[in-house]
Formats: sequence, structure tokens, C-alpha cells
Amino acid sequence: MRLAVGIEYAGTRYAGWQRQPHAPSVQAEVERALGLIADHPVEILCAGRTDAGVHALGQVAHFETEAVRPLRGWLIGVNGELNADVALSFVQPVGADFHARYSARARTYRYLILNRPSRSPLLEERAYWRHGPLDAERMHAAVQALIGEHDFSAFRAAECQAKLPIRTLRSISIERAGDLITLEVTANAFLHHMVRNIVGSALKVGLGERPVEWIAEVLASRDRRLAGATAPPGGLYFARVEYEERHGIPAPISAPDGRPRPR
Repeated sequence: MRLAVGIEYAGTRYAGWQRQPHAPSVQAEVERALGLIADHPVEILCAGRTDAGVHALGQVAHFETEAVRPLRGWLIGVNGELNADVALSFVQPVGADFHARYSARARTYRYLILNRPSRSPLLEERAYWRHGPLDAERMHAAVQALIGEHDFSAFRAAECQAKLPIRTLRSISIERAGDLITLEVTANAFLHHMVRNIVGSALKVGLGERPVEWIAEVLASRDRRLAGATAPPGGLYFARVEYEERHGIPAPISAPDGRPRPR
């Protein structure tokens, strides 16, 4: 039987999603807990690997098992074995044609910026603190140039292993609610550090160091050296994955900023 799971995690103390021999990973932690309930070793495949310190609201993964358990038994049992900073949000059977990564039609990331003079201990490693005033409206206007199919070489990490830098960005927004600025971006897929590099570039516009048109110029240049610095990982959240309705994968129901997410 193939089962899909939704996973939420605070990535602060993990070296990323992917299993590693000498560092804690989210994948290894979830596989450990699943294996205890399944009573056999389990390997899971996810919709999108996250880097060290990055969080997830709506990570999706799947695994194969011969163990027969009630779905509620899987959910309650596995969550009882997981560390407090990782939890399953759902468990459900899927068809043999479902693949957490390859069946995904789009992925959404969210980046949180706390923009006020004082830091917040409650948002430490959960939002990026910038004490200097940021103009969110200018930031939003600047990043609209990224919508569509483009070569995002200017926003990819030097160690990015993707064969092609072409991605299709469906939507991107930057909004302020009090002291919190939220960037949300949806695309078919993302390059390594792509979102954090976009944030770092948008910050230069928000600080008034670059004009609104500058982001479009950086994109066209395809030169990573011209873009802004990579924003820290603690403000980044893998928010959700979209699949065809026939797979029946639920969407996340909540977010750190309190905005509802209907199932």
C-alpha cells in the first residue's frame, strides 16, 4: 500500500530535509517514527527538499508499506514517536501513480520578515528581523517582474544542481500586516536558494538602495553576482504543494501569520 503524509516541522535544529550520515535531518526523523509504527524500515520521498533551518507547513511525502493500520492509528502513533518539532498533519492512501515529487503541479513558499526596531524572542529563527524601515509596496512592485517563465540564473545558488535554470513563476506577493512582512511565491519548481535570493534582492528595493526596476534588470542579466545577498533560512517556510484533485491531498489549514488555509 502507498500512503501519503502531510508533514509540518520547525527546521531550526535539523540539517535540512535530506537524510545525512552525521547530522539530524527531518527525513531520518520521520522515517524512524514511521518504521516503529510499521514495524519495518520505511523510506519516504518528499515533494521538495528544504535546507538547514528551513521550516514547513505543508510538506508532502509518500511511502510504501505492507503494514495494515487504521489511518488514525498511523497519525496518532507516528506523532507520538516524533520529536516535538515535527508532526504529521494527515495520513491517507493514494494510488500507485501518485508520487509526492513528480505528481506535484506547483509549490508555494512563504518568507516572513519582522520589520520593527526591536527583535522578538518568540520569532527567533522563525522570521528574519530587519530593524530598518522597509517599503513593502515597493518590494511587491519590484518582484512582479519575476512572474512568468524565465531563466532564474541570477537567483540560483552557485552549488545548484538543477540541469536547467528555467522555472515558471505563477504568482508572487509581498504584503505588510503591522510589523510583519510576508513574501509568498508559487511556481512549478524552484532552484536552490531561489526564494531566499529573491528576498535578499527585494530587501535592497525595500531599503531604498535600488529602484523598483532593478529586479527586472537582475533577472535579465542571469548573473548571480548582481543580485542581493541570500536571506537567512529561519524566515522561510515550505507552505504547500498542489496536486490534481483526484489524488485527494489536503492543503494546510493554518499558517504562522494566522491566515486560514482551507482544505
